[in-house]
Amino acid sequence: MGGHGPSTDWGVDHASDYKAKLGVYMFLVYVVIYAGFILINVLTPKLMGVIIFAGLNLAIIYGFGLIVLAIVMGLIYNYFCTKKEDELNKEGAGK
Repeated sequence: MGGHGPSTDWGVDHASDYKAKLGVYMFLVYVVIYAGFILINVLTPKLMGVIIFAGLNLAIIYGFGLIVLAIVMGLIYNYFCTKKEDELNKEGAGK
């Protein structure tokens, strides 16, 4: 019984270097912000109990902020990667 190849031919990803660099930079930004969350919990855990807004404490606000930030960063990553892929595909088609 023979196997089969990929169902589609994706070709060369000319934007892979750009996407990798952007992903690493965005990851580092997120790690720094997340490290702030961890440091507050380790060094001054009582600070996380301080009410910040609408009866919600810093832990809730910061935690949900991290979740929202991850979603927003994912959308930003997708936007810029798609834009770069489209740009490079147009250049490649003109050759």
